[in-house]
Amino acid sequence: MNSSDERHPLFNREFRYLWIGNTISGCGDQFFLVALPWLILQLTGSGAVLGGIMMVEAIPRAALMLIGGAVTDRVSPRKIMILTAASRTLLVAALAATIWTHHVEIWQIYVLCFFFGVADAFAAPAAQTLLPSLVAPAQLPAANALSQGTQQIAMLTVPAPAGIIIAALGVAAAFTIDAVSFLFIIAALLKLRDPPRVESAAPRPNITHSILEGLRYVKNDVALRTLLLVVSVLNFCITGPLSVGVAFLAKSKFGSPATYGLLMSSVAAGGLVGLLLAGARQKRKRGRLLLIVCVVVGICTASIGLLGQLWSLLPVLFVMSVSAGFLNVHLLAWFQQRVDRAMLGRVMSVLMFASLGLMPLSLAAAGVAVQWNLPGMFAGAGVLVLVVTCVAALQRPVREID
Repeated sequence: MNSSDERHPLFNREFRYLWIGNTISGCGDQFFLVALPWLILQLTGSGAVLGGIMMVEAIPRAALMLIGGAVTDRVSPRKIMILTAASRTLLVAALAATIWTHHVEIWQIYVLCFFFGVADAFAAPAAQTLLPSLVAPAQLPAANALSQGTQQIAMLTVPAPAGIIIAALGVAAAFTIDAVSFLFIIAALLKLRDPPRVESAAPRPNITHSILEGLRYVKNDVALRTLLLVVSVLNFCITGPLSVGVAFLAKSKFGSPATYGLLMSSVAAGGLVGLLLAGARQKRKRGRLLLIVCVVVGICTASIGLLGQLWSLLPVLFVMSVSAGFLNVHLLAWFQQRVDRAMLGRVMSVLMFASLGLMPLSLAAAGVAVQWNLPGMFAGAGVLVLVVTCVAALQRPVREID
C-alpha cells in the first residue's frame, strides 16, 4: 500500500467534487421528502393515495434495477448519473412550476414518482460503480462512510428547517430548492473524467445475457453470494421491524408520539456513529468482524419486543443501529473491492436490488406480523439474522475475508 492509498479520500480532488455535489443535492432531497407527502395530503387528504404514490415509485425502481446495472457496465456511469440528475431536475422544476401557477393535479405527482423510480434504477448502480474509479481500494470504507454519514446528517438536520420554509413560503419553494440543488451534482459530475472502459474482444451480449452474466458471477463466488444473502436478510429483517414495529411498539406500550420520536432519534444517532466507526476501522480480518457484528444485530433485534422500559429500549436500538451502519459501509466497500470492474455495475445492481427491492415486502410482512404478535415479530427477525450469520460463518471464504 502506498502513501496516497493511506490518505483520507477528501484529499482526492475528484472525490471531493463528487462529495460536495452529493452533499448539496442530498440536502435538497430532504426538502423534497418533506414537501411531497405534505402536497399529496393537501390535494387528497388520503393516506391511501400517499402509500399508492410511494409504491408507484418503488415498483419501477425494483423492476429495472438489474437492467440499470447492465447498462452501467456498457455506458459511462458518470454519464448515466448526469442524465438521471438532469431528468430529476426537469421533473421537480416542472412540478414546482405547476404549483406556483396553481395547475397542480395528483396525476402529475404519480408521473413524477414513476419516473423518479426509473431514474433510481439506473442512478443507484451507476453511483456505486463510479466511486471505486475515483479512490483507491483501501480508501473505499472511508469514502463510503463519509458519503453515507453526510447524508445521515442531512436527514437529521435539514427536515426541520425545510418544514419552516414550507410553512412560510409553501411547498413550491421547497421543490424549487430541490431542483436547484440537483445542478450542483450535475456540475460536479461534469468536472470528473469517465472511468476507464474495460474492453473485450468478445461480441457484446444483449441486455438479458448481460444480466444473467452478472447473476452467474455472483453465484460462482462463494463469499460474494453468501454475503449477498446476508445483506438481503439484514435488509428484510431490519427495514420493516424498525419502520413499522418500533412505531407500533411506541403506540401500544407508551402511547406517546414524543417517545416514538425519541426512539427513532436513537436509531438515527446510532446509524451515524456506526458510519463514523466504519470509516475509521482499517480493513483487517473483516470476515470474522462482520460476522460478529451480524450476531450483535440479531441479538438486539430479537430482544426489542421483550423490553418494556424506555431506558432499556434506547440503548438496544442505538447498539443495533451502530452495528447496522458499520455493516452497511464495510459490506458495500468489500463488494466494490471484490468485483471485477467489467462486472461491477451488474453486481452492484444485484446488491441494490437486495437492499431496495425487498423494502416493500419487509414493510408488508412487518405490518401483518405486528398484528399477530409484536415480540414474536422482533424475535423471528432476530433469529433469522442469526441463522443466516451461522450459515455464512460455515463458509471458509467468508471467514477469511481480509
